[in-house]
Amino acid sequence: MKLGKRLAEISQLVDNQYTHIWDCCCDHGLLGANLLDKNLDATVHFVDIVPHLMEALDAKLAQFYADKQTLWQTHCMDVAKLPLEGKSGKHLVIIAGVGGDLCGRFIRSILANNPSSDIEFLLCPVHHLYTLRQTLNHHNLNLIDELLISENKRYYEILKVTNNLTVQKHSVSSVGEAIWQYRDEQSYASVKAYLSKTIAHYQRINRGDNDVSDIIAAYEDVKISPKN
Repeated sequence: MKLGKRLAEISQLVDNQYTHIWDCCCDHGLLGANLLDKNLDATVHFVDIVPHLMEALDAKLAQFYADKQTLWQTHCMDVAKLPLEGKSGKHLVIIAGVGGDLCGRFIRSILANNPSSDIEFLLCPVHHLYTLRQTLNHHNLNLIDELLISENKRYYEILKVTNNLTVQKHSVSSVGEAIWQYRDEQSYASVKAYLSKTIAHYQRINRGDNDVSDIIAAYEDVKISPKN
């Protein structure tokens, strides 16, 4: 099945350097199946906490990927409890389709429960990006890549980070850096619209005991520029 633009962009950021890939995308296994089709060396782990969804997915995988049965596993469990520590090699944890606050809680738990694992996270939350970015910075995660995409009139930030501090240090900006760079007129329009929408959102909720004026100021300082 053909992936939508958002999942296709996520898939393009997955290469053949991982031993285990954890698909926690709440997308009925579409992304993980696409990764199996790419014939990577990794074991693809499909994760969801809803039993009937995992039972249905398990049956589909057994039907369509019987020839790759050693390369996939299903797990009906809380994403926060992923058992990375017991599996050697490099891990890629993909989390999409949830809010940035929940995404941040998952990451905190995964890092705490698997302190010696080599982990990259590929993230595409639906909102609360500022909160998530601060969480990533708090845990000293290193930015590998970030991009902005639009699909069905919605905007999504995609972030790829690692807990490997031996690579060149590039901390995660609270508001983003590369996502504000444009390639052409179309991407300039998207970047500008997303920035305006983000500022307007925080201006709407900036009242009373919910003072987010510092977040508004941070986004108002963003400079949109052409991509080098």
